[in-house]
Amino acid sequence: MHATSPLPDDAPLWRRLVHPDGYGYGGLLLLILISLGFQVGAPEQGWSRVVIVVLQSATLLASLHVSRVHRWIIRAAWVVTIAAALGAVGSQAGSGELAEIGTRSLGLMLGLMAPAAIVAGVVRQARAEGAITIKTMFGVLCVYLLLGTAFAFAFGLVSSIDDGRFFAQFSGGSQSDFLYFSFSTMTTTGYGDLTAVADLGRSLAITEALIGQIYLVTVVALIVSNLTRTRARAAR
Repeated sequence: MHATSPLPDDAPLWRRLVHPDGYGYGGLLLLILISLGFQVGAPEQGWSRVVIVVLQSATLLASLHVSRVHRWIIRAAWVVTIAAALGAVGSQAGSGELAEIGTRSLGLMLGLMAPAAIVAGVVRQARAEGAITIKTMFGVLCVYLLLGTAFAFAFGLVSSIDDGRFFAQFSGGSQSDFLYFSFSTMTTTGYGDLTAVADLGRSLAITEALIGQIYLVTVVALIVSNLTRTRARAAR
């Protein structure tokens, strides 16, 4: 396990946000929200795709750091993220279709690696502390948001491979469109303004809806109930 020096009582805010003994997953949650905000608001251009991959890479590295994984895993992740960033830059030299496929593939890969590290870290932290804490809750929320982001990249990748054929309403789609569709599906909001047209897209949408609902009614509900019990015992 990755050893981290203790957090001093007078540590500055920036260190508390990134240190496992500080706000931990709260700081990571902030980084994920910044990444999501950029993906929603940024134009669909080459430079923005590179920035998205860089933000996804930073999220993965922060996830590994806060989760206290082994040092060699973090070193390997640095190699992967640097290669991903260089690959994102290099893909922009190709055609628009190849650039989309490349950056969306990288985004999907990084988006799937981070939740695995967070889950391991949350379980390890809960066992070490013997209780469910706010840090645990933040970690669970991070996983939820990252899963929604990963599905958005998956939808975009399917669209790029199938010549922009994913939505029944129009051809193509930006990262903002796929994020909107992803989280609408994951929360089973179902506005109906965007729908998948092909079997693969529909299958992915059904899978995400099931994962989203199961996650909310089991994992999140369990964490919240145990957090309430922990606070009640501490108040006695």
